[in-house]
Amino acid sequence: MHVTPLIWIVTIAVTIAFFVYEFFAHVRKPHEPTIGESARWSAFYIALALLFGVGIGVVSGWDFGGQYFAGYLTEKVLSVDNLFVFLLLMSAFAVPKAFQQKVLMIGIIIALVLRGAFIAVGATLIENYSWVFYLFGALLLVLAWRQAFGSHDSDPSDNRAMRFLRRRLPITDGYHGDRLTVKKDGRRFVTPMLLTIVAISLIDVVFAVDSIPAIYGLTSEAYLVFTANAFALMGLRQLFFLIGGLLQRLVYLSQGLAVILGFIGVKLVFHALHVNELPFVNGGHPVEWIPEIPIWFSLAFIGATIAVAAVASLRKTRKDADAEVTAADTSARR
Repeated sequence: MHVTPLIWIVTIAVTIAFFVYEFFAHVRKPHEPTIGESARWSAFYIALALLFGVGIGVVSGWDFGGQYFAGYLTEKVLSVDNLFVFLLLMSAFAVPKAFQQKVLMIGIIIALVLRGAFIAVGATLIENYSWVFYLFGALLLVLAWRQAFGSHDSDPSDNRAMRFLRRRLPITDGYHGDRLTVKKDGRRFVTPMLLTIVAISLIDVVFAVDSIPAIYGLTSEAYLVFTANAFALMGLRQLFFLIGGLLQRLVYLSQGLAVILGFIGVKLVFHALHVNELPFVNGGHPVEWIPEIPIWFSLAFIGATIAVAAVASLRKTRKDADAEVTAADTSARR
């Protein structure tokens, strides 16, 4: 896939323009978005992402189009997983509804910048060192195990970094509008708003470590990696307000993500064996009998996994809700 510097410049400029528009049109004035507003903008950004993928397929071929769609789908699901942690942070820091948009917007912009840096580093490593596929594959398999069996009960607002900041910085008890700092009695204080943004930034680093190796397992084209990440993050703010209640019902999303990350990890290891140059693996020669997983299978597998996780989650929560109603009725009759 041939991407000229001009295409890169235009793509980055348009991406920045979208976020600038978002800030001045929706975020600058603190307010809680309505369901209708969130639904319209979420649909717009998803439609835009799909239209872009169709354009990639028409212009550059459907092999690249399939890589983009697989990458976008994976990044979108990982972004929804981000929303779980964002929801925990908003609750832990008691961020007022009217100010949550600003926190989310800043967090999303930081996430895009961090992922852009990771994408550049990843592209350089892949271009110069084929053994990096082994590293990415092993990392994803470890992350898949942690996603499936690790503890998800830790409080992101009470980690070491947050405790360090609370000990070192003067912090106000409450919020002062959407300001990050405030001056009281001649002294500058930090508000909980700033702490929330710092916490989200730290979480963004962790999720970038997950997402970039994952998408490089689906495409080695840095342009597709960047655009899939950009479109996955666009509309994430609106999606937060649209499906905030639904997030609590997606109880099997972590397991679904673990399966996807594990699958991509295996795919990366297979690809690493195909381009192997390590002298202690097969004498430094490619392992040709290992199958290459085609992109159409990756796309179908990821889509099916997401669908199964979502349906199973909704059935489980509905069953639990019915059981609670039955138990309450039984208790009332007694």
